[in-house]
Amino acid sequence: MELIKLFKDKKIGDEVVVEGWIRSHRPQKEFGFIDFSDGTCFKHLQIVYDKDLVNFSEVTHFLLGCAIEVKGELVASSGKQKIELKAKEIKLLGDCPSTYPLQAKGRPTREFLREVAYLRPRTNLFGAVFRVRSIAAYAIHKYFGEKGFVYFHAPLITSSDCEGAGEMFQVTTLDLEKVAQSGKVDYSKDFFNKFTALTVSGQLEAETFALAYRNVYTFGPTFRAENSNTKTHASEFWMIEPEMAFCDLEGDMDIMEDMLKYVVTYVLENASDEIDFFDSFVEKGLKEKLNRLVKSKFVRITHEEVIRILKEANVKWEFEPEYGEDIQKEHEKYITEYFDGPVFIMNWPKDIKAFYMKQNSDNLTVAAVDLEVPGAGELMGGSQREEDYDKLVSRMEELGMEKDSMEWYLNLRKFGGCVHSGFGMGFERLLIYLTGVENIRDVIPYPRTPGNCEY
Repeated sequence: MELIKLFKDKKIGDEVVVEGWIRSHRPQKEFGFIDFSDGTCFKHLQIVYDKDLVNFSEVTHFLLGCAIEVKGELVASSGKQKIELKAKEIKLLGDCPSTYPLQAKGRPTREFLREVAYLRPRTNLFGAVFRVRSIAAYAIHKYFGEKGFVYFHAPLITSSDCEGAGEMFQVTTLDLEKVAQSGKVDYSKDFFNKFTALTVSGQLEAETFALAYRNVYTFGPTFRAENSNTKTHASEFWMIEPEMAFCDLEGDMDIMEDMLKYVVTYVLENASDEIDFFDSFVEKGLKEKLNRLVKSKFVRITHEEVIRILKEANVKWEFEPEYGEDIQKEHEKYITEYFDGPVFIMNWPKDIKAFYMKQNSDNLTVAAVDLEVPGAGELMGGSQREEDYDKLVSRMEELGMEKDSMEWYLNLRKFGGCVHSGFGMGFERLLIYLTGVENIRDVIPYPRTPGNCEY
């Protein structure tokens, strides 16, 4: 029987059979205790056995990691749990030797567990992290499904660079040794007859579907060849990217706030054991932080107003805030503390934002927005998209962008274009916020970072 069902439905005196793994084992001379998990829930079951077992001597030698089947009776527990299992029979299903990496004395470090990433879901920390990842992903789909959004599958192989930064992983079937020898690249002989790469965003393609279905969203992997080894950067990561037709920047922010509160609430309600664990052992006050976010009214303020507040603050900044420039982590932290809650920063300088963002009438700023949350900084970014064909063409020319390959995108402004907006949220960034686990490498099953592509 699965533990998740046992804890809900079974009572003292019931006879049960469970299958799972030994998480810890304390054999004694006359009896023993096994901390048992089958992976169906965060809670473990304590199994008690004594010399009445036919194979008592054999069971005392079962090590951490062994797969076992246990038959027995549920009895009242004197420990933290209400019930435990008094074993009548314990059968070994899969042995595990003393060389098992998780057998090491002491608690394995997160750095060590990254080296054995295929085993780390078996630990309490990562068991909780990846269950929350699953629950949060379901909540995202549930939210958009309930709101009538169409789930759009953006292509992973693309010929367009959404962000314009050029940090893309090239996809090719060309013989690279021959290319190196000749010193020339003939893309007409490549598989797609042109330069192609792994996508950095599904946004541009999602816009095409938004102008047919009104409201769509993508949720899938994206890739960035950025040689960065910070705690918040990975080469492969997942993005949630909604696009909404007939929606301006204000409406965009409404959905950003509503979606985030929905997902956080769902996780609090459906991963309560995991959140309690994180609150106790990873980030003190995590549960309060999440509950406060759900109850908060998000502030909306312009980038210009933010810079003014920062300049007037009696603080010695490491990076001096300036009009027309981006803000730093220290600025994000100050602003969320200043307003005591989440803050939408709107109308950013045009020159530091992407080409597709709606140009404001001042010709200096764009209708872009970043959401800053306490304890994490930027969590989401979005914008109203430029719906004016001539302005978009002019902006692309200013940036020296190649227009011919983007004709399909420009045509959206000619063929029934309308006001439309969207935003993006890095899924792993959300998970860092939900769990308190600070490194992106620890909230994605198999991290892809510079110099690291194991498994």
